[in-house]
Amino acid sequence: MRLLKNPYLVVFISTLLLACTEPQQPAATDTEKLQELQLSGYTMGPIVYTVKLIADKQAVEESNLAGEVDDLLVSLNRKMSTWDKSSELSLINQGSAEQSYDISDELLMVMGESVRLAKLTNGSLDVTVGPLVNLWSFGPENRPEAIPTEQDINDAKARIGIGKIALQGNVLRKQQDEIYIDLSAIAKGYAVDKVAELLEQRGHLNYLVDIGGEMRIKGNKIDNKPWRIAVEKPISGTRAVQKVIIPGDNAVATSGDYRNYFEVDGVRYSHTIDPATGWPIDHKLVSVTVVHPSAMTADGLATAIEVMGPEKGFKFAKQHRLAVYLISKTDDGFAEQATDSFKQLIAE
Repeated sequence: MRLLKNPYLVVFISTLLLACTEPQQPAATDTEKLQELQLSGYTMGPIVYTVKLIADKQAVEESNLAGEVDDLLVSLNRKMSTWDKSSELSLINQGSAEQSYDISDELLMVMGESVRLAKLTNGSLDVTVGPLVNLWSFGPENRPEAIPTEQDINDAKARIGIGKIALQGNVLRKQQDEIYIDLSAIAKGYAVDKVAELLEQRGHLNYLVDIGGEMRIKGNKIDNKPWRIAVEKPISGTRAVQKVIIPGDNAVATSGDYRNYFEVDGVRYSHTIDPATGWPIDHKLVSVTVVHPSAMTADGLATAIEVMGPEKGFKFAKQHRLAVYLISKTDDGFAEQATDSFKQLIAE
């Protein structure tokens, strides 16, 4: 199954699930059939999605929950992928400004939140950044043989801007033919939310959903203890733990630039593009973790704060009372910043 974007250009989100201990059966008679089950598959190529839930195995198998999850992710891909040229979003990107587009409720939800976050972050999150993403070849294009020129960058910048998209009900309009929407910074979180919604509709209230590191958690594990999440140390090629948190009934999203980049003449170029400059970010902030009730919102905020950088991003997080954890590179290693609401989630 493929969802949203090329696996080799994906931000490999730096959040991982701590290894679970061997499940222990609850003592209560009415829960003796419950187990910690795992459903998993592939999305975005080799990216694994995992659903852990406390449930009766036979009942889960008979309900075909695994098939429902799989079908849901395929459906979302067909709506929001930029790699699938026949997806709902791709057809809009290929269309002209003279047309109006009746969009699905799912795409409307993601676009509406994208517009809200663009305004909230003063453009640090801008889903119309697609022309710049493609110019730097982090979209469905080949990597450039040379770094784009300033003229190329300025030309691409002239084709971006959240204000060039109009939403009225389920109707979307573009102000320019070349407007290209890239939802990779927010749609994966939305997919997590939709899987969680499906689980709750089926009566499952103890679960963990993980799609490429974007997570949403509810309830407890089989031993009635809360889910514990590890934030990864931002070092390419390792899976070391930087911090352990207990997020409660929330989503966790992490954005970082230490896995997805390319180098030219010894200079590293991040996959994260600053819409204001048109260039990949080049500050010291390497990892942003956001805890929020919505995985979609956490996903978008993590990207926006990464674009802002350590000082501006931390100020923004405190101003809006967000649960945010920043890791910045220093000459001696890493520096950490955590808002008060995030500190309350750190495991002792």
